[in-house]
Amino acid sequence: MDFHELGSKIIEEYKDVFSRIDDRMIDAFIHEITTHERLFFIGVGREGMMTRAFAMRMTHMGKEVHWIWDDTTPGIGEGDLLVATIGSGEIGHIRYVCERAKEHGARIVIITGSPSGNAVKLADFVLFIPGQVYGGTDDVAPSVQPMGNLFEQSLLIVLDMICIKMVDENPDITYEKMEKRHRNVE
Repeated sequence: MDFHELGSKIIEEYKDVFSRIDDRMIDAFIHEITTHERLFFIGVGREGMMTRAFAMRMTHMGKEVHWIWDDTTPGIGEGDLLVATIGSGEIGHIRYVCERAKEHGARIVIITGSPSGNAVKLADFVLFIPGQVYGGTDDVAPSVQPMGNLFEQSLLIVLDMICIKMVDENPDITYEKMEKRHRNVE
């Protein structure tokens, strides 16, 4: 397959993923984010990178944001939201973090490409991104790409689209205000 043919195929895969996403689920996810001031995030590998990009945008939107693996992350508790990306639905050490967060009263949102996964049962809310994920077992958009590429790429795009939607729906959030919160020591 040549480069342009492959690009066209991948764009068709994105269309397949996005056509399977329930708008109500996106709105409910936005509600979870907007009704919590302190947001904690966790993810690993490429999924983690995409999740971390979203966490950065939440900081730009004025949220108090913490990445679970950072040494400066405070304790989590009641009123806090943990957003965990578990593409396959079961990653042992992320499951452990979710269990501890739940014990301390945090609300748990899991973003996954495999909602039948065992760890997903811990979630108070699940955002299902139906793209092929490494180790997933659910009915999702298939891909010519290796492992979890389609899920990971779709994750970044969906989370960026959520940011755009949040700006569109909230007059208190503007791109200009977000830019003022961007790190300025680069």
